[in-house]
Amino acid sequence: MGLTENSPPDMNLIQVSRGHDKDGDLGLTLTTLEKAVNWARKGSLWPMTFGLACCAIEMIAAVSARYDIDRYGAGVFRASPRQSDLMIVAGTVCVRMAPVIRKIYDQMPEPRYVIAMGSCATSGNIYDSYSVVQGVDRFIPVDMYVPGCPPTPEALFDGILKLQEQIMQRRVFYTKPPEQVQA
Repeated sequence: MGLTENSPPDMNLIQVSRGHDKDGDLGLTLTTLEKAVNWARKGSLWPMTFGLACCAIEMIAAVSARYDIDRYGAGVFRASPRQSDLMIVAGTVCVRMAPVIRKIYDQMPEPRYVIAMGSCATSGNIYDSYSVVQGVDRFIPVDMYVPGCPPTPEALFDGILKLQEQIMQRRVFYTKPPEQVQA
C-alpha cells in the first residue's frame, strides 16, 4: 500500500492515489533510488549507547514511555558496535576512555554517525584538566552536537531530527572519475 496525500510531507516518497482522474493520470509520483535509500537509513537508526556520566540518565529517559524515542526511528539500542550505526557519546570522556571509544567507533559498519551529547562530550565543560578530553571530536568525527548540562531528552530528539536531515542530503551512489574508467 502506498502513502497517501494525508501522510507527513517527509514520507511522501511514493504517492499512489486510490482512484483515477478523468484525464487518465494515475497519481503516481516516483522518486530517485538515492532518496529512497536515505529515507530508509534515516528511519532505521540503531544507536549504540555510550553513557559515561549524568547525560546518560537523560539518554535513558529518552527511551522511556514518556518520551518514546521510537517515534523517530532510533529506538532499537544495541550493545554491539557491529549492529549499530549511530553512536551517542553522553558524558565526560577521560583520556583513558578515548582509545576505547575510537576502537568501538572503528568496529561500527558504514555509514556510521556520531552524536556528542552534553557539554562534557562536546567541549569538556568545566573539567579543563589533564585527565579529561576537551571534546569527542578530538579523536572521532562528530556529526551532531547536542548542547546542555545535562541536555534534556527533547534536545536529544532535536539532534536526532537534524541528523536525519543531514542523512537525507548525503550521496549514496558515486560515479567513478573518467580517468579511472577502464576502456
